[in-house]
Amino acid sequence: MEKMPVDAADEAIASLPGWSRQDEKWMQGGYRFPTFMEAIAFVGRVAAIAEEMNHHPFIGIDYKKVTLRLTTWHAGGLTELDMQSARRYNEAFKAPAPGNG
Repeated sequence: MEKMPVDAADEAIASLPGWSRQDEKWMQGGYRFPTFMEAIAFVGRVAAIAEEMNHHPFIGIDYKKVTLRLTTWHAGGLTELDMQSARRYNEAFKAPAPGNG
């Protein structure tokens, strides 16, 4: 996948609630949860998606907040794969946790 021009990346990120471009190479999204265990369960869902897509985010866990950072190393910046990953993570955030819905 080819690196996206900055304006195209900005346009794509604008359609992803909770995500922002950090610089030309990175985008970041944040998710808040009612409990620590719900945050950890979400990280498990992120891990499953990342494995399926073979595209892995940097994950930060701060009690009830999860921060994800994305880039595509071999492209030297943001690609459509990062946008697809962010969309999937947003969908996983909206979906009820397994056993809760």
